Amino acid sequence: MKTRHFLLAAMATAVTLATLGTAPAWAQQRPIRLIVPYAAGGPIDVTARIVAERVKDSLGTVIIDNKPGAGGNIGADAVAKAAPDGLTIGIAATATNAVNPWLYSKMPFNAATDFAPITQMVRVPNVLVMNAEAAQRLKIHTLPELIAYAKANPGKLNYGSGGNGSAGHLAGEMFKQQAGIFAVHIPYNGGNPAQLALLSGQVDFNFDNLATAAPNIRSGKLKAIAVTTAQPSSALPGVPAVADTLKGFAIDTWWGLVAPAGTPHDVVAKLNQAFVAALNAPETKTRFATLLAEPVSNTPEQFGAFMKSELAKYEKVVKATGAKVD
Repeated sequence: MKTRHFLLAAMATAVTLATLGTAPAWAQQRPIRLIVPYAAGGPIDVTARIVAERVKDSLGTVIIDNKPGAGGNIGADAVAKAAPDGLTIGIAATATNAVNPWLYSKMPFNAATDFAPITQMVRVPNVLVMNAEAAQRLKIHTLPELIAYAKANPGKLNYGSGGNGSAGHLAGEMFKQQAGIFAVHIPYNGGNPAQLALLSGQVDFNFDNLATAAPNIRSGKLKAIAVTTAQPSSALPGVPAVADTLKGFAIDTWWGLVAPAGTPHDVVAKLNQAFVAALNAPETKTRFATLLAEPVSNTPEQFGAFMKSELAKYEKVVKATGAKVD
């Protein structure tokens, strides 16, 4: 009997040692699926693949599943309706979890209740940019000068965006409200046409994604007036934040990881631990920097509170614009 107990104990110890440091039990049966609600090749997809690679030692294989469409709603809905077993997780982004619930008349999921937050991943500043020649001609070099010109010349400035309800449109309307100015909004069919319009002088200023605008800022074609994050960005040294002039102004692009609501707390905790370690790795920060993206890691509770605050913020902004997608 003692021999039998010894053998059983030895076998248990061997199993423990063999599995130490490998994927958790709930993730050993098959790979974890990480749903990206946007097309392959974009910044969100690239960052998801970077962290998926870094967690393979702690979580096992993580397969990226791109499900673009409907402004990200198709992929987000697939996450919301997946089994809450930790084997399907996904990306929650500014659009899917803060803007779309107010922009779309009908949503296939509830952004406030259908997800279990894991951790934020990324923050990417947006930047208020002007055509460099226009800025020089109008003698606008700072945000206070832009606001002063707009107030002295009501209706003479316009700004472009990638379309009604886009990030650039919402940032522009939020800026107009807080600055107490008026500028005509000219929507384009996507971010690239909006930037081309700015470069050609068809519009006076845009709120653009920093990663998109950076090459033209560096070449001198665009003048960076201010970044939209609450604090200045290390990616644009010397460029102030809009909040330095308009207190409390903060509107940037973010995304993070979520699981379906009902995923066990211990599973969410293990996912958080693995992905936070991946986000804090020096190699991750270096690779994200090439995308002008800042890794942001936090607890599930912190990310959940952040998404809740963003949802409330964009309700006011979207409703003020009257933008709708049916």
